[in-house]
Amino acid sequence: MMSLKGCHVPDQLRSLTQCRSIASPKALNRHRTSVVPICSSATPSSSLSVSQVSELAVSERPYSSTNESATLPNPLRLGTLTDNGRSYKEKFIVRIYEVGSNKTATIEAIANLMQEAACNQMNNLGFSTNGMGTTNNMRKLHIIWVTTRMHIEVYKYPAWGDMVEIETWFEARRLGARRDFILKDATGTVIGRASSKWVAMNTDTRRLQKVHDDVLEEIKDFSPRTPRFAFPKEDNSLQKKIPRLEEPAQYSKLGLMARRANLDMNQHVNNVTYIGWLLESLPQELIDTHELRKVTLDYRQECRHDHVVDSFTSMELMDDAEAIPEFNGTNGSATQRKNVEDSSRFLHFVKFSDGGREINRGCSEWIRKSTR
Repeated sequence: MMSLKGCHVPDQLRSLTQCRSIASPKALNRHRTSVVPICSSATPSSSLSVSQVSELAVSERPYSSTNESATLPNPLRLGTLTDNGRSYKEKFIVRIYEVGSNKTATIEAIANLMQEAACNQMNNLGFSTNGMGTTNNMRKLHIIWVTTRMHIEVYKYPAWGDMVEIETWFEARRLGARRDFILKDATGTVIGRASSKWVAMNTDTRRLQKVHDDVLEEIKDFSPRTPRFAFPKEDNSLQKKIPRLEEPAQYSKLGLMARRANLDMNQHVNNVTYIGWLLESLPQELIDTHELRKVTLDYRQECRHDHVVDSFTSMELMDDAEAIPEFNGTNGSATQRKNVEDSSRFLHFVKFSDGGREINRGCSEWIRKSTR
């Protein structure tokens, strides 16, 4: 059995894997107190095994309602349940491989961190570690969560090495669930928001269905006591219908393939991959001169391994009333006034190459990059 030599627990954990997140001092202190007695043995050769680390993690999970075995990553998930589990916060450091050509985190990287925080909340509440937030009753009923819409706004993109704190919470009803996110930088400034819609899908029939009453009963105590939204109530971005892109499209990227690396543990293409496909057909000159401010996409079909898709994009006209009024620039740029000439909006359409069935439709808004 693999063992961890020595008495310094943080070093032992780092020797297993490099920690993805940063804990609050309270969380770190709690973990340290629980493991120090194990390391205080008078025997110099005493070691902490992987199973012991997992057992310690289980003892620190006050909301656990399952007897599933703990897995190695549990002690490394150092986010914090807040409001009696009704909300969850986790801090991340932007890694070098999450940064794009403009030296800031990509939209896909940000969406992946949001997904990580969401699943970690469910894991810390004691739900499944092998079904992306499924409950005991969901597994009995062969049900998983699937995304139907995602809306993300980024006001300032974090750079390599920057800290990002993500807070997330959810609310479930018979017809589906909504999950919201707020992103903050190290100073506590809000740098992004997101909201998403989810529905239940039967893994045997691959058909959508209403959320079962037994499932709602399991999770009812972990939603905000009063409705809470990441965006102001007057913002209807999550509800606004996305028009279908008129053909022929101005730009296209054909023959994008669903790779094995794109699959999640539910054996279909991860929802973040679709964001990349959606934006892949944008012209390079836009990427060079503009920065993504908003993206919204609808999920209409699931993709599996080896599916081939085509991506299409066309510019949508914006009037003065729809122009983005103000934007906090990234990479050290100052806040600047933006008008319609500096803003661009696009419609997107992703479909299967064979047969043309629609997979996604979406829209994105871009603003001109500020000069250094």
